[in-house]
Amino acid sequence: MSVVIIGGNDRMVCRYRDICREHGCKAKIYTQPKGNMECLMGNPDLIVLFTNPVAHEMIKIAKKKAASQAIPLVQSHCASCSSLRNVLAAAKRDGVNVGNEEFKGSKGLKEDKRA
Repeated sequence: MSVVIIGGNDRMVCRYRDICREHGCKAKIYTQPKGNMECLMGNPDLIVLFTNPVAHEMIKIAKKKAASQAIPLVQSHCASCSSLRNVLAAAKRDGVNVGNEEFKGSKGLKEDKRA
């Protein structure tokens, strides 16, 4: 499964990447805005949006990408390692299918269908 992580803490990038590897995921991590970010994201199976430490422009880009390509978008206010572990475990358990069919959500996690 491929995952794009938007937001989070700069110092945690290596830890986010390690957690994704533990769950068998390939990850692209963007903690700071980059030019043409929507194209850089590619076609992930899941977008994880850490909403507390993120620029508003990055939120808009993530939501637009998720809506235009029907990619599941999970928002988490906290950008901790345990939060990412919970999101990835819930995604596997609740059925994020490769080919971006659906994410059913989980207790404490919210999928943004408004995107």
